[in-house]
Amino acid sequence: MTDDPKLVSLEDACAASGMRMTEQRRIIARVLETALDHPDVEEVYRRASAIDANISISTVYRTVKLFEDAGMIARLDFRDGRSRYELLPDEHHDHLIDIKTGKVVEFNSKEIEALQALIAKRLGYKLVDHRLELYGVPLDPSERSESET
Repeated sequence: MTDDPKLVSLEDACAASGMRMTEQRRIIARVLETALDHPDVEEVYRRASAIDANISISTVYRTVKLFEDAGMIARLDFRDGRSRYELLPDEHHDHLIDIKTGKVVEFNSKEIEALQALIAKRLGYKLVDHRLELYGVPLDPSERSESET
């Protein structure tokens, strides 16, 4: 979950919550924790079964659901028909999804956050949560130089 030794890993958080941690669950937790991308269940299975060939896809599905239900990971749906997963972030971030490659870019924007809160307030609400997903394609080199000016 973090490089900060003071903060708890996913595996430790599961154990601390009273969840029974089998060796296969530990492996799946480590796979999720070390993922630099947003893997779907099939990718988590591929990575976990490379560590322990006895892990079944059904074990991965059950374990991911267990972690999600316990509020330890977030399920993301990026319109590609696959649920992807990430650890619950320490800080809020949004996602930009490249619709050609499926690459997911995480970003923070103080301007977007302020604008969303302002819009909610104008509509008579206090914003308590949100999820922003932007979908795009890479700019052509000629478009990129124009947008940077």
